[in-house]
Amino acid sequence: MSKVTGRLADGEQGAAEAAPRFFLVDVFVVRWAPAGAWEALVLRRASGRSPGSWEAVHGHVEPGERPEEAAWREAIEETGLTPERLYNLSRAESFYLHRLGAVAVVPAFAAVMGDGALQLSHEHDAWEWLPLDEARARFSWPRCRRGLADLEVMLADGTAGVLEDTLRVR
Repeated sequence: MSKVTGRLADGEQGAAEAAPRFFLVDVFVVRWAPAGAWEALVLRRASGRSPGSWEAVHGHVEPGERPEEAAWREAIEETGLTPERLYNLSRAESFYLHRLGAVAVVPAFAAVMGDGALQLSHEHDAWEWLPLDEARARFSWPRCRRGLADLEVMLADGTAGVLEDTLRVR
């Protein structure tokens, strides 16, 4: 940005227009099980797109909303649970939306939950808390399997360890 005019210079304008626009997020809902290991929530789609598929929380970024805000909101809307913590999994997958002719960049987050009664949204008709290896096998989407593998490494001891200050969003 030009210090003199406060406006974007020609090259900066092009870079701002080319910046990725985030309108989808994936959220891995996890809890620390009494056995001392992570469990992931797997959700089965009821209707709409991909009925019968097992997935993580998947949702839209509303206009004016940042991806991490959307991840927090979607975790609550789709599970009825409020996260204790939210982590940036430091990964984003691209997905080609052929009906729109656009590529979506889908950042992934981990929502760490405590106790509470799960209340599914209308989008899902079944759920299970599973150990990570079983959840990975259950997920229909390959990107969910890859994201869960990253989560397992990044949050191995229950926190992000020395990366906590960088990866913890809230």
